[in-house]
Amino acid sequence: MTESVRGCRAWLIACALLAACASSGTVVLLPEKDGKPTAVTVKQGDKDIVLDQPYAAAKTTAFGPRSYTSSAQEVQAQFGSALAAEPARASSFTLYFVEGKNELTDESKKVVDQILSEIARRPVPDVLVVGHTDAVGNDQYNDALGLQRADTVRAALVRLGIPETDIRVISRGKRELAVPTADGVAEPRNRRVEIIVR
Repeated sequence: MTESVRGCRAWLIACALLAACASSGTVVLLPEKDGKPTAVTVKQGDKDIVLDQPYAAAKTTAFGPRSYTSSAQEVQAQFGSALAAEPARASSFTLYFVEGKNELTDESKKVVDQILSEIARRPVPDVLVVGHTDAVGNDQYNDALGLQRADTVRAALVRLGIPETDIRVISRGKRELAVPTADGVAEPRNRRVEIIVR
């Protein structure tokens, strides 16, 4: 059995991988928390089934895959222990900066409490802080400014009690603009730090 995934992210549960045609396995497509559509193709021999709805499922049999509709209750009964061991999904936050500075806007200062709450609910947090700039200035300047902004956020998190060893910092400068602009264009939504908490 092979699986190919389309969409943002598909959550699959397989009881067993098919080693031969007589083996059996189960694949269930779970709903995304954000409601985005996903799909997976279950192939066995020359037959395949596309699962593209929440709780669509397929069992492999000696005669090829057989589709059926599962349920939240069935998934919990069969795969509850596996789901309980799954790590929590990453959470992302975006903080914005005053033009040309490593100073947060007033609105972004209010988001810091949400970030702290998310970090606190994870037993072993991994925090990635990514600094970004707008397209004004050269690459060297923007790389340095993006890193200053990321370091500013890291320092604030450390002051609020997050261990420095839990935080990684990088800069993307002007290479990943949230709002595409021409070089030299000042765009406030590009002057940001993304914080990914895993």
